[in-house]
Amino acid sequence: MSSRSLVAIVAVLLLTVGGVAAYDLGYLAGGEYERTTVTVVEEGTCDTLAAVDARVADTFEKRYTGLSDTESLDADEGMLFVHDSEGQRAYVMREMAFPIDIVFVDANGTITAIHHAPVEDGSDGQLTRYEGTGKYVLEVPYNYTRDNGIEVGDHVRVDE
Repeated sequence: MSSRSLVAIVAVLLLTVGGVAAYDLGYLAGGEYERTTVTVVEEGTCDTLAAVDARVADTFEKRYTGLSDTESLDADEGMLFVHDSEGQRAYVMREMAFPIDIVFVDANGTITAIHHAPVEDGSDGQLTRYEGTGKYVLEVPYNYTRDNGIEVGDHVRVDE
């Protein structure tokens, strides 16, 4: 084998390993996530029910990856998925290592649906679709909504 061939093979290996490392670290999935505070207030009284430190998934790549590269969430931590417009949405638990609550929120900040999503193994190629209407989708730790009295009709406020 010539030295030129050996250099070419080493270069291809380095690019491949670097690409995998970049993907695993989230750089190809849209880079670092911005964070915001999401506050949930009770319908009618406007009393604060909970406040969540949320990563913002506002690009296709970040929304697709979601929490699948995350090992767990702290008690008041989550992810806020931001879409360009309100619409019918379906979320799945792709490559998730822990259960979550999935909260659909319309353009006015009203919670339209809440799902409690357990971990799925996905070995059969089928994933449960959690559906709702919203411009935003908030994912929080499993039973977070129950533990904090959050219900359909309550309102979500997002810090700018």
